[in-house]
Amino acid sequence: MRITRTGGGRGRRAAVLTTSVLTASALLLTGCSSDSDSDSSDSDGKITLKLTDYGQFGYKEAGLLKKYEELHPNIKVEEETTSTEPDYYPKLLQQLNSNSGLGDVVGVEVARIKEVVDTQADKFTDLKDSIDVSQWVDWKAKQATTKDGAVIGAGTDIGPMSLCYRRDLFEKAGLPTEREEVAKAVAGGWEDYLKLGEQYKEKAPEGTYFMDSASAMFNGVVSSSETQYYDADGKAIYKESPGVQKGWDLAAEAAEKKLSQGLPQFQDPWKAALRKGSVASVVCPAWMSLQIQDYSGEDYAGKWDITNSPGDTAANWGGSFLTVPKSSKHAKEATELVKWLTAPEQQAAVFKAAGLFPSNQKAYELADVKSGKLEYFNNAPVGQIYAEESKSIPVAVLGPKDGAIKETFSNEINNMEQRGTAPDKAWGAATEAIDKAIG
Repeated sequence: MRITRTGGGRGRRAAVLTTSVLTASALLLTGCSSDSDSDSSDSDGKITLKLTDYGQFGYKEAGLLKKYEELHPNIKVEEETTSTEPDYYPKLLQQLNSNSGLGDVVGVEVARIKEVVDTQADKFTDLKDSIDVSQWVDWKAKQATTKDGAVIGAGTDIGPMSLCYRRDLFEKAGLPTEREEVAKAVAGGWEDYLKLGEQYKEKAPEGTYFMDSASAMFNGVVSSSETQYYDADGKAIYKESPGVQKGWDLAAEAAEKKLSQGLPQFQDPWKAALRKGSVASVVCPAWMSLQIQDYSGEDYAGKWDITNSPGDTAANWGGSFLTVPKSSKHAKEATELVKWLTAPEQQAAVFKAAGLFPSNQKAYELADVKSGKLEYFNNAPVGQIYAEESKSIPVAVLGPKDGAIKETFSNEINNMEQRGTAPDKAWGAATEAIDKAIG
């Protein structure tokens, strides 16, 4: 999944799950791509299926493609990976528009799926009769469903939101440290999270901050709301959206009270802050914990922990789909591959190997998910935490430019934190830029 994700947000690294404990290992994935169409077969008579994706989908780490070839001796699967999703998606659009160079199986990121569903659905195979979409969390299936009921993408992973926090820093600041107690302290919602931040600031260890980024919190607030950037009719409503307004006001408060270190996530200063140990809490979708472990390093092993996200409504940040273009010369075989890769057993294997949480609910009862723990995070039972969070994620309306809108708001929140830009001026700059960008 994808070194960067969700409209300029997300990063990924691999993980290793041993029976019940999940640990991370940094893997830098290099990209390779081809503009040639899929070959019909090799000289030995095998059918070659080209799978194109970005970042890290976990199939290599879990050994799934090799296993599939062993189960299907007539099939050869070639995975072509682009390191970052922002580099991958423009090329995918070019391939769709020219109907050339597409893989037999193509990955699509959640922030792009609405645009693909609305503008490119006729170029993809309908998977609804091949895959049991009732196995997915319901909001995941709806994201890839057209108005006519066609399902053009099979869900891979999701990013249920949790809260990662430093037990040692919380203790020094006089805050609760046990997961249940921290969850109780923020049970009232994101407002409680800020109140906890004010308490932290009163006794904060020198040189530390309660959170890394107010823009990350903004994303958590918006993503836990039913109403986000668009309404059910496809109208952009980011100026009036209650979720956006609430997220913005809370981010402005966090910036004003200096509860955040004001670091755009995944950039070098953010990574350095984790290495230095100056951040006490991070809004934490499932994949984020492995980023924290990777950049914080062994000095902070066991000092981090994970608990439920603020409030009684969780958020989803991240996730992808596998699609089958109609241009594939082997659409039937490609569909079978997609069906197998997104089945419960394979999604559980990806969680074990790479820490990517399944969208297939049947995987939640399998041992590799149900008993999954992160040793680095004080053996946090992440399989249980993420499964619980996924049940309360609202069915939100997605829009074609969600990624661009989110990124623009985040940039202006960063300006409030780093440059002291007044909230009303930052809001005006953000909405003006979005108006121009989406027309």
